[in-house]
Amino acid sequence: MPLEVREWRIKNGESCMKVSSLLFWCESKQDGEKIVSHACNIENGRIVARDIGGGDPERMAAPRATEYLLATFSSTVKVKVYSGHAELEKRFPLLAAVNRCAQHVPRHDARVVKLHYKGEGEIKRILYFVGKGITYDTGGADIKTGGHMAGMHRDKCGAATVAGLFKILESVKPQDVEVVGWLALVRNSVGSDCYVSDEVITSRAGVRVRVVNTDAEGRMVMADLLCRAKESALKPKNYKYSPHIFTIATLTGHVIRAYGPNYTAVLDNGPARKFSFAQSLQKAGDIMGDPFEISTIRREDYDFVAPPSEYEDVLQANSMPSSATPRGHQFPAAFHLIASGLNKHGIDSSTPVAYTHLDIAGSGGDHPNFPTGAPIPALVHQFIGCRSNV
Repeated sequence: MPLEVREWRIKNGESCMKVSSLLFWCESKQDGEKIVSHACNIENGRIVARDIGGGDPERMAAPRATEYLLATFSSTVKVKVYSGHAELEKRFPLLAAVNRCAQHVPRHDARVVKLHYKGEGEIKRILYFVGKGITYDTGGADIKTGGHMAGMHRDKCGAATVAGLFKILESVKPQDVEVVGWLALVRNSVGSDCYVSDEVITSRAGVRVRVVNTDAEGRMVMADLLCRAKESALKPKNYKYSPHIFTIATLTGHVIRAYGPNYTAVLDNGPARKFSFAQSLQKAGDIMGDPFEISTIRREDYDFVAPPSEYEDVLQANSMPSSATPRGHQFPAAFHLIASGLNKHGIDSSTPVAYTHLDIAGSGGDHPNFPTGAPIPALVHQFIGCRSNV
């Protein structure tokens, strides 16, 4: 049941229960209890993802989404919030550019939320997840027209997925993994102070980014957080645990044109491709009914965002919709790698870092239907399984 519906029913003294009982058959009571526990853990995570992802532009504007997160997590998951335009501009300049217009409306002002879970046992793996949380996407100066703005409160489903995954970590408490999440909660507003095409903005990694299309704001808000995750991953105390960094986003219409409305696209960089991570995650998705299609980042994608002049180091986008652009969901991953500096940590580097991009524009769920919470089930199967230490 959607969050706003639950809140409305509670306010009016009505029940929030749609189903009172569910029967299923299994071989033994022990197996049944294990299945129920695992299913409930996943569903609790998906509830968080649906609450944030499906919340309307005011109910889940960045400040209120942050309040929801602070109320959702116990001490098992540490929550840190970054706010204020001056701080955001210093730490995350590309994100701050997108927030430049919304900052003037306090209830829309951006938040960056860091989530941190660390198991109690010996850590064997460290994971980083960066989630796109565009609380509403007007398109900015390149404004969405012809009715295409409706439903754009769903552009935060990447961040919502990351939050949902942490809810499951809080419940299951796996002992051998450390997970860090970065949520970019930003509204892409339009107005006299909005960022515009032709601006050159230097990223956290020191890369000069030429803005070409303000409606390609998702890759902007994630790039600096991706850089921050990279910086942490490269610290010797973390690098020894084979860090793997992910971006999760409803990023492109092109992925829907390529694969249809029900599939997550998974794209590995060289170090992740070396151990066939995309294929492994696809198998996990097949088991969990959370399907993936595998795409590849190729040299043409780097060429597409290559600088045409000495003013910039990388182009943020082109001026066409992604759905009308060849390789429209692949080249943004190349942009992420360049703008964050991760391209310097490929397979030919002395410090390679695995990176995987997940485009959930198709699998996240169409408005007005429920957000699906994809790809939470596959990620749980891949990294947590059915373990529980509660």
